[in-house]
Amino acid sequence: MKFMQTEKKQLLIYVIIAYGITYVMGLLMWYGYGKGLDLSAFPNAQMLYPAAGVMMAYLITKKGDKNLPTAFYIFFVALTAVLVVCTAASVLAPQNRDLMSMPYSQWAPIMEYVIIGGSVIFWILLLQSGKEKRRSYGLNSEHWNISIRMILLFIGLYLLRFVIACALSGQLSEFGKIMANPTTWIIFFTVLVNFFLSVVAFFGEEYGWRYFLQPLLQKKFGLKGGVILLGCVWAVWHLPIDFFYYTTPDMGLAALASQFVTCISLGIFMAYTYMKTQNIWVPIIIHFLNNNMVVVFSGTYSADVLQNQQIHWGDIPVALVMNLLIFGWVIFLKPFKEKKA
Repeated sequence: MKFMQTEKKQLLIYVIIAYGITYVMGLLMWYGYGKGLDLSAFPNAQMLYPAAGVMMAYLITKKGDKNLPTAFYIFFVALTAVLVVCTAASVLAPQNRDLMSMPYSQWAPIMEYVIIGGSVIFWILLLQSGKEKRRSYGLNSEHWNISIRMILLFIGLYLLRFVIACALSGQLSEFGKIMANPTTWIIFFTVLVNFFLSVVAFFGEEYGWRYFLQPLLQKKFGLKGGVILLGCVWAVWHLPIDFFYYTTPDMGLAALASQFVTCISLGIFMAYTYMKTQNIWVPIIIHFLNNNMVVVFSGTYSADVLQNQQIHWGDIPVALVMNLLIFGWVIFLKPFKEKKA
């Protein structure tokens, strides 16, 4: 099925913002990496670009719609702009100091305050927008009975993957110690509370990927094909942080390949939960859990575990099989079956 003219315009605006800003900022990451600067601001800001792209597309093409949550959208776009400026400043006007022999930008706490403050205002404006506007633009939270089951299913599958990975690497006993450590569970429940103070980042991605882009790609390429393609374009979007944050440039291509594995397999599962519940908050929460549970159950209790990872080509086939078996199997379930004309 072809895109309508308005959809084409919306998609163009979305791509310019979600990908254009990402890759321009990627050049700054490359510059900052060469200077040995702290780049932790970049992935946090980048997470907001997809939703900002959706909102700008709707503000431009649907400005006459009385149900458009205009104030909420304008605030989010403005918040994204502030984070872009702060992120650029972290490399163009760095205020760096060494922290435990690692570069640490004094812009980092500023970014944290902006995200926390932005998240608080986010909730206020979201609630003030009213049920009708939230429902009209996919911001509603419904069907929580099935939604909670989907979230619990993800947690179970995530831990299963973690256990299998530990078993394959001979670290199962270490994982047992981590699970038995009370600190693990204190940190875990603390992380859950932090969701409300960092929501703008995870909403930023999922409102772009699952709410906006997934239905468009499924309309054009089918229920299964659209989701697989979405996983691919989602992976490519990560390219700058794959090369300069998650790993180092010499491992960048392997990291990108690994990103394809993650984004396609996890993307299939997240698409399934969204199609099953029609509740955008389910993939938002799952995305939050996916990014934060590794911090908890790795035993490091620090987000530093995400940076400078060692990713090798030999790791990818095992990761591909394991992720598809654990998360990808849902593509054969009922929500992905095409309706006959």
